[in-house]
Amino acid sequence: MAIDADLEKLKEVVANIQDREAIRDCIHRESRGRDRQDSELIASCWWDEGADEHGNVITKAPDYPESANAGHKARYRMTSHHITTSVCEVEGNNAYCESYVLTGLFPIDSDVTTIGFGRYLDQLEKRNGEWRILNRRTVIEMSAQADGSWVLSKGVKGFLKGVWSKDDPSYKRPIMPGEEAVRW
Repeated sequence: MAIDADLEKLKEVVANIQDREAIRDCIHRESRGRDRQDSELIASCWWDEGADEHGNVITKAPDYPESANAGHKARYRMTSHHITTSVCEVEGNNAYCESYVLTGLFPIDSDVTTIGFGRYLDQLEKRNGEWRILNRRTVIEMSAQADGSWVLSKGVKGFLKGVWSKDDPSYKRPIMPGEEAVRW
């Protein structure tokens, strides 16, 4: 009897770990999609009836990928979203997550990079075994300015450069050093 109880407890623990990893993966993929301007990848992280709140702007999930990409493309030559500390409460097929985010924003018309510090407050739902974001609120807490000219210097010349499309080197399989790519 004790073995059966232990096995059931172990199944619960493993299921919880699988859910948490799937949730984190969804949140990370959503940020990757924005940093690559990959609307398809962004959309795959959201349920259609969901919504994103960025400041005073609330965007319905079906419109969010193109809206977010257009906003970034109009202002920045590159963005970089980094998910750090993450806390997640799983309640059955619902999850409530708080993820800290560091965002690098490199403006089109400046060598001064803005680094934003904030958090994503996400509600995710699991449907048919898949976790996606239902609703998100973005909290901004502080920012810093940094000299971004280094990436334009001789010291970086020849390094791979991120591309806002599926032409980015991260999509290439297999990884082949020296392969043709956009470079600084």
